[in-house]
Amino acid sequence: MSRRRSRRLMNQINVVPYIDVTLVLLVIFMITAPMTNPGVVDLPKVGLVLKQPVAPMVVTVKADKSIELDGKRMQRDEVLYAIRQKVEKEPQQSVVIAADKSVRYEDLIGVMDMLNKQGNVGKVGLLLQPAT
Repeated sequence: MSRRRSRRLMNQINVVPYIDVTLVLLVIFMITAPMTNPGVVDLPKVGLVLKQPVAPMVVTVKADKSIELDGKRMQRDEVLYAIRQKVEKEPQQSVVIAADKSVRYEDLIGVMDMLNKQGNVGKVGLLLQPAT
């Protein structure tokens, strides 16, 4: 009489080979990634240095919330009037806001909003001091 061995069903998958292959691929990508050239953009060269046609007007917001326009202390209405006059003469005129470090963000945005509501100022920027 021959005894037959019954085979047991295997209900588990051996994942060790998959983990090995994944780790090998990970190592390959980690080694080759720094060697690839990310693509260098060759920018066109300009013959002349770009300059603004008119020096920007500087609106200074001080720590006590006072406003100066090009070094002259003024009220908000006076600042708007002076900027409007300058922009009518020179449409390319830009305005730069220089604010003290201690000025609240809300006050700075209020000045920017004031200039944007005027509508005729095309460019409004922030003046920053570069880190040394």
